[in-house]
Amino acid sequence: MKNLSLISVLIITAGSAVFGQGLQKGNLVGLHVATINLNPDVTMNQYKDFFIKTAAPEYEKSYPGAKVYLAKGVRGENENSFSWIFVFESEKARDQYYNADGTPNQTGKLAEEKFQPTFDKLNKLGTVTTKYTDWVIQ
Repeated sequence: MKNLSLISVLIITAGSAVFGQGLQKGNLVGLHVATINLNPDVTMNQYKDFFIKTAAPEYEKSYPGAKVYLAKGVRGENENSFSWIFVFESEKARDQYYNADGTPNQTGKLAEEKFQPTFDKLNKLGTVTTKYTDWVIQ
């Protein structure tokens, strides 16, 4: 199995498509650092393809107002690593789904239930462990 460290890169690039005008003051960006353990006979290209074409659009349907991106590090310390970047319009928009401790609230639980079948398919490609920090654009 391959272990890839996902680290936050390309935040500005990912944000440029967020609301048609790039990142704006007050946007909340969740940078997820993760380790992907691909299942046997699964390639990173298969994982990337599923994430971009299926998981991201389904996440955005399940969590209205949120965007999610898969970014690849192209230079520097995290070259060839990947990152999940979540973008919400604001902290208030994020708080519609999550409590202060990061656990889902009632609306978040409903969104999770809606997204769970897609997440289960993603987990068939590999498992992920994450650490995150939420950032507010100043």
